[in-house]
Amino acid sequence: MKHPGTNKGPKPKIQNLPKTLKRLGRYLIKRKEKLVWTMIMVLLSSVFALAGPFLIGEAIDDFIVTENKKGLLFLLGGLAIVYIGHSLTLFLQNYWMANIAQKTIYELRTDLFRHFHKLPISFFDKRRHGELMSRVTNDIDNISSTLNSSIIQVASGLLTLGGSVVVMLYLSPLLTVVTLLIIPLMFGGMKWITSRTGPRFKEQQRHLGDLNGFIEEAISSRHIVKMFSREDQIMNEFMEKNEQLREAGYLAQAYSGFIPKLMNLLNNAGFAVIALSGGVLALNGQASVGTIVIFTEYARQFTRPLNDLANQYNTMLSAVAGAERVFDILDTKKAAEGENGKHHVVLGEVAFQNVSFSYEKGKKTLAGVSFHASRGETIALIGPTGSGKTTIINLLSRFYEPDSGAILFDGVNSKSVSGPLLRSQMGFVLQDSVLFEETVLENIRYGRLDASDEEAVEAARLANAHSFIIKLPNGYKTKLSQDGSGISQGQRQLISIARAILANPAILILDEATSNIDTITELHIQEALGRLMQGRTSFVIAHRLNTIRDADQVIRLQNGEIDAIGTYEEIIEQHG
Repeated sequence: MKHPGTNKGPKPKIQNLPKTLKRLGRYLIKRKEKLVWTMIMVLLSSVFALAGPFLIGEAIDDFIVTENKKGLLFLLGGLAIVYIGHSLTLFLQNYWMANIAQKTIYELRTDLFRHFHKLPISFFDKRRHGELMSRVTNDIDNISSTLNSSIIQVASGLLTLGGSVVVMLYLSPLLTVVTLLIIPLMFGGMKWITSRTGPRFKEQQRHLGDLNGFIEEAISSRHIVKMFSREDQIMNEFMEKNEQLREAGYLAQAYSGFIPKLMNLLNNAGFAVIALSGGVLALNGQASVGTIVIFTEYARQFTRPLNDLANQYNTMLSAVAGAERVFDILDTKKAAEGENGKHHVVLGEVAFQNVSFSYEKGKKTLAGVSFHASRGETIALIGPTGSGKTTIINLLSRFYEPDSGAILFDGVNSKSVSGPLLRSQMGFVLQDSVLFEETVLENIRYGRLDASDEEAVEAARLANAHSFIIKLPNGYKTKLSQDGSGISQGQRQLISIARAILANPAILILDEATSNIDTITELHIQEALGRLMQGRTSFVIAHRLNTIRDADQVIRLQNGEIDAIGTYEEIIEQHG
């Protein structure tokens, strides 16, 4: 294990800033009408910001020095209009940009979440769930913050810079040259700092995703942690990852924090130089007092956008780092499940024809598996751990695609049928029942969302679940926790069976549905499963022999190959 804070691997870099910004632009351009109006407000606010100092300089030269009170009052009225207009345009541009940003983020987050559901199961097998959650939350939030502020500040900064240079050249080319001398120093300092902040922000996002994944894993497996008294080890690992995130965040923020300090230093230096040069010019009669006042104010307005642009550059680096992680997911190839395939109504006949499959290249999990299940038959899959039983179920469900061979449903190749449509005609009762943080009724209704309350209750009766449900504090309206705490493992399994009954599938898959269940509850579950399996093609994975006695076929697997196939009695007679 590495010592905390000693991560000396290669620093991740932003791969392609222009490409990422262009992709974000495609989302923004969908709101182009409101974006145009926002940019108009940015333009007007920049004009008002430039007009204020100019009018003040004119007031000094034309009205205060000459003591023209009437003209001064008139000019003050103009200044009031300018500052009111500036405030109003600032409000409108921020209000509209917030609306644009939130709609853009809403669409991006929706696209990302929708894409998650189209990715192959193998994608999630290789990634931590918490790290993926970080992309939907932290990375998207970084993009949101940037869109809310950066676009306006960058546009406003560029306009203010350009306008300031034009007006300063008009007033005094010499003082303008003096002001511009500070720019090379600013850009040199910015380049040195930002070349170090980009990789740091990317590294910070990576460590944040890693920490989120670890926390999610630690919380979800808290019972195991306590069972083996691994609290200290978990805490040490957390502290290591937290330290790595702290170090990455510290370095990113520390480097980026130099920029405003550098800009303020150069800003003040530039202000002093302008004031000194302007004073010399005024004494020599080459510039008026009003011109010097205008110049000092414009000098501040000239360097302030540079400050803002420098600060926004760091914010944008963090957002781009997050956006690249989001687009990395969106660019991941979707599962080839034939969504546009045939609309095949599954009747229940299934055939595996010389099917081979491997999770990792070069490591065969199944090799040349062939069998046939007629409609309504029960097929039991037995064999030691790692023999390929669950893999057959995964291929049957089209969570994975076979490397070779074919899987046929009623004579139709599964690859030509939509994966979601195929699974919608299957029912699943797994070893670990999955419940949602919803009421008991809604958990049952998950099997068929358009089912009525009466149909869901009837499914619970058939699953032998009704008797314990009505004893819950609020009956069918009792809200369950996500992990189903508060009810027993057997009761959770009965709810899962009720869900499958309500779905009314053509093919039923039972994966160790009665494991870790006491004998009395097992009898209730077996009775419910008997009703559920009637008239349906069923695939049963089981280690207990009493769960497969009535199977039409028993397939024994060994090292990814079919070792024996026959009835229960034949398998017992041949292999014991």
